[in-house]
Order: sequence, then C-alpha cells, then structure tokens
Amino acid sequence: MIAHHTGIRLPVKVNLYLVSRVEEEPALSIGDVVRATGLGEATLRAWERRYGFPQPQREPSGHRRYAADEVARLLRVSAERERGIALPVAIERARAASTAVPSLFAQLRERRPDLQPMTVSKRHLVPLARAIEDESAARAERPLLIGSFQRERYYRQSERRWRELARGAENAFVFADFERLQEPADAPAELPIDRSHPVSREWALVCAAPEHGACMVAWEPPGRTRPGDAREFELLLSVEPSVVREAAETATALAAPIAPELAARAREHLEQLPPPLPEKQLRLSSAITARLLSSLQGEA
Repeated sequence: MIAHHTGIRLPVKVNLYLVSRVEEEPALSIGDVVRATGLGEATLRAWERRYGFPQPQREPSGHRRYAADEVARLLRVSAERERGIALPVAIERARAASTAVPSLFAQLRERRPDLQPMTVSKRHLVPLARAIEDESAARAERPLLIGSFQRERYYRQSERRWRELARGAENAFVFADFERLQEPADAPAELPIDRSHPVSREWALVCAAPEHGACMVAWEPPGRTRPGDAREFELLLSVEPSVVREAAETATALAAPIAPELAARAREHLEQLPPPLPEKQLRLSSAITARLLSSLQGEA
C-alpha cells in the first residue's frame, strides 16, 4: 500500500480501494486520481499550472495519465495540508522526499552528456565566476542567484560581495558547511551541507533571469592536493537556457529538504521565467568572455 511505503496518514476522503489499485496500474486517469486522493479535478489542474505538480504523462490523445509515485506524492501533500502546512511547502517536501539529487555536477553530467568538462585551476575559476556575477548584476534583471562554496570560510571571503549581489536578486541562496540554516533579509540564505555530501566538493554559480542565464559548476576531484590557487576542478560551463534551467532546478531540489519555503519561492520564480532568446544568450556569452579576458589581462 502507498500509505505504508510513504509513512503518511491518509486523509479521510481517500478511496482505499483505488489507492490499493494504484500500484497495480501502470498509469491512472485523472478521474481515478480524483477518486483515490479526494482532490478535485480542478484542483489538480490548478496545481499543475502553478507549481508544475503533479506531473502527469500525456497520451497522444492529450489525456493525462498518472504514475503510482505521483499519486503517493499527492497523498503526502494532502496529509501535510491537513496538518496546516502551506501548499508550496507541502509540495516541496513531497518532491524532496521522493527525489534523491546526488549533486549539481553529477546531475548535469547525467542529464547533459554533451557537456564536456574542462580541467581548470582555481586561479582561473575566480575571475570566471566574477565575470558571470558582474555581468548578471549589470543587467539588473533580478535573477535567481545560487552559489556553492564548499566550505563556510570560502563563502565568508566573498560574503560582502554576495550581500551586494543578493540585493539585486529576486532570490539568492548559497550552500556550504554552515553550522545551521540562516535566512537573513539582506543577504543570501545560508544552507548547510554536510561535508560528506557530494556538493561539498563543488564550486558552483547559477544565475537565472528573465533575459539571461549562465551557470558554472566545478567539481574538485579527491586526491588532488595542490595548494591555494593551483587547486584543480573539472568545470561545466554554459549559457544554454536548458542547461541553466537544469542547474537551477537541481539546486532548488537540493535546497528543498533544508529550506522548503525558500525552495518553493525559487521554483515559482523559475516557472515564471520566459526562455531567453538565443541571440541574447550569444551576446551574454560575448560579454562574459570580454569581462574574463579583461580580468586576466589585468593580472598579467
């Protein structure tokens, strides 16, 4: 039974016979889901439009079909709602409970095998990150801004800069081995990641805005013990809208178990973003490259 697998208490209106059927059927119609969960058809459609949840499969005829896992998530959301949890938070919790996200780098490599990693030293990653940050800030489009810093001490070195960047962002949060979750009003939210988590080996920056998007995700392989600026990373870099969206959604999924309300706001922001035009992304790539070269020339 789904209730046993998820550990949730079923709402009173649930049709227990249909719930038991869910695991036997490859896909259920929206009518079956309505009867199994007690949720109205209009409610399911409204949630799908606003939150991208639930996520049915579409038949060639256009009819929706729902898998057992999706019905289980709906039951979990219903149970959370009965406990007084806000709908966006309940949805994020249901997603987080059923989705294991390994890391930003691993997820992008799996979903986008066409992205080829480059080996880059910290000496060159720093000006690259700043070029992306500065170009995004200069465009003043209130992006979703996400960073991964590995260690808290690395973030503290850039905290003043990131506080300024966050003032121009719609939402901003960072991952590192912080002691606890903090969500200051005038700075990025600080999301703690255990040092055993794969993200603790990643240095990442994701900017997702209405007219532009860019991401860099760098993974530091174990066993490479070069000091300081000589530290080496495997880098994935892209301004391709679908890649940026994938990186932002993965980071949001990572944030959901730690800060569900924050993740819900970030997901809503992403769902409202129009896809950037290709020619604008080409100009963005040129602008970032120009900033990077200027920075490197200044160091020469």
